[in-house]
Amino acid sequence: MDELLELSATELVRRTTRGELSARELTEAHLRRIEAVNPQLNAVVTLDPERARREALDADERRAAGRPTGLLHGLPMTHKDTHDVAGMRTTHGSPLFAENVPERDDPLVARLRAAGVVSSGKSNVPEFAAGSHTFNEVFGATGNPFDPTRSAGGSSGGVAAAVASRCQPLGEGSDMGGSLRNPACWCNIVGFRPSHGLLPGTPPHSVESWLGRSGPMARTVEDIALFMRAAVAGTPELPGTPFLTPERFALTGREPHTQDLRGVRIGVTVDHGADIPVEPAMREALDRAVAVFEELGAEVVESRHDFSAADEVFHVVRALDFAGALGGLVREHRAQIKPEVVWNVEEGLALSAERILGARACWPICVGRPAPASARWTCCSAPGPS
Repeated sequence: MDELLELSATELVRRTTRGELSARELTEAHLRRIEAVNPQLNAVVTLDPERARREALDADERRAAGRPTGLLHGLPMTHKDTHDVAGMRTTHGSPLFAENVPERDDPLVARLRAAGVVSSGKSNVPEFAAGSHTFNEVFGATGNPFDPTRSAGGSSGGVAAAVASRCQPLGEGSDMGGSLRNPACWCNIVGFRPSHGLLPGTPPHSVESWLGRSGPMARTVEDIALFMRAAVAGTPELPGTPFLTPERFALTGREPHTQDLRGVRIGVTVDHGADIPVEPAMREALDRAVAVFEELGAEVVESRHDFSAADEVFHVVRALDFAGALGGLVREHRAQIKPEVVWNVEEGLALSAERILGARACWPICVGRPAPASARWTCCSAPGPS
């Protein structure tokens, strides 16, 4: 394997920006790696090498001409196949969109490309990103880089497999119920679910669609921070959006032990007040992390948010989002859509106003803000799913 592929995204950008490495060299290494491992993994499902080569050449010419380069200058990347890339097939893992070619980039993809990313293709997803195993009728299943007979997780399993197998240094995924974190864990990389509104997502059917998030995946936390600096953008139409500036994701040192966390207050919880069973090994890992934060000067306190209603809120909000985004497709093409998606849509259409209002009273709590004192509805007063 090319030694370049073992370097972090942060180091690769440093080299391309200084001219020690060309975007064309890096892109060719990326394409060779995909050719070598993708037949076994099926992580990359659409590949456009000629487009990637053109964009890499443009990146090199931009630098040579002394024009500004972005924070992700010259990094080759495939994009999750639920995220539109202008002029590149985007299927959502569905036969209904097998030949769909969008005319414009999704907002997050546009920011990544503006930051210097070279777009080479698309990575596999479960149909409409629904599920924790990456497979669909268009492209089949994605294998785990450590054992292709095992699952890479989902729904960002194609991204995770591509990053873990060194096909690309970092990538963008999305997460409604673990779709960044699940495949990251299964593929031994890092997946980061940002706060609501911090990164632009795929265009929502409603500004209240807060459950699904877009976010980065990489092999190092430093590369996650690099991604966030390049892609952070507030969402003004969302009241209460936490506006963190890109600079807040700048690391103060290259090694964790050099960080100074004095003045930072960190809330820690084991089970989120919801009696979630936690493996002893996970508790031990949390304790080790707490010790490191305290050693670096942070104030660590126990978080006492009450997430006991989280299951009910998740069920209701997920169902509403599925019904809002895919209800029309299910109505017109029910037989061509997998049963899990149909079930979620039908759950959303069957929700009573009483149950929606009961769950809605909990929404501020579940996104990390206190419920307003004037709330008229008791938090999650409706019964949960049977």
